[in-house]
Amino acid sequence: MKYYSARCLRLPLVRNFCVVDFVPKYAPAKENDIKRLCEFVTDVSKLLVVTGAGISTESGIPDYRSEGVGLYARSNSRPVQYQDFVKYSEVRKRYWARNFVAWPRFSVFQPNICHLTLSQWEDNGKVRGIVTQNVDRLHQKAGSKRVIELHGSGYEVGCLTCKNVISRHDFQNILEGLNPTLKSVAAASIRPDGDVDISQEQIQNFNLPQCELCGGVLKPNIVFFGDNVPQERVNAVKREVKLSDGLLVLGSSLSVFSSYRIILQAAEEKKPIAIVNIGPTRGDSHAAIKISTKCGDILPSINIIQAER
Repeated sequence: MKYYSARCLRLPLVRNFCVVDFVPKYAPAKENDIKRLCEFVTDVSKLLVVTGAGISTESGIPDYRSEGVGLYARSNSRPVQYQDFVKYSEVRKRYWARNFVAWPRFSVFQPNICHLTLSQWEDNGKVRGIVTQNVDRLHQKAGSKRVIELHGSGYEVGCLTCKNVISRHDFQNILEGLNPTLKSVAAASIRPDGDVDISQEQIQNFNLPQCELCGGVLKPNIVFFGDNVPQERVNAVKREVKLSDGLLVLGSSLSVFSSYRIILQAAEEKKPIAIVNIGPTRGDSHAAIKISTKCGDILPSINIIQAER
């Protein structure tokens, strides 16, 4: 019979994996915080991990809400709303033109120490699965296999009519063929939803194709603001919570209900909850442990040990 334990390691802060421009100010983890989280991970046999933008900021992808460094703090820009994308062709054109320019940069972001640690925990049998709010596929790049993408993925494009799905890489090739001059535009500061600012003239001249199969509207397989998480995905998350022994939330303020309801279910089923996030979260009152620090400064200090009994 296998059992799993954890031990705390005294490690230096891992700076080479983080990009500090998009990480808000935080207090370093205290030794007692590391010890408490280590004990939590040890006691929970089958751990379900919920991740948010706060772990991808350490790879250089900004988030929306972080104090001082998030998109909402740095500009008046707001993400595209689902109904606007569906209704207005000019909104779709603007979205795809900006996303097209940003894709070469967005698609090469790499996992950081948080993603790599969770992948190792999965390999060692500690992590049952990951539910991520992120659309960047960094968990999969790090090697994690049991991942539910709660809000979908920026790496897929689907037709709203016939539901045909193609890879975002293939779609990029199609867009390059239709917009040969725009691809040379250098991407400036990237946004959380994978786009950049470009001129209105560039947007107006952008050529956007329809679905090759039915002529329908093409949309990234991302749950836009104002849209709903597909019910089958909600049910899959519910099953994972039920089959887990405890919940670890990393880098999420749990502001949106699609993630907060995971906490509510775990609390109702009396599953222990630990949260690591810079600043307060919506789920703090339900957590047995809440640590306000950067995930990348605490996760590598916990070493999962697998043994036979």
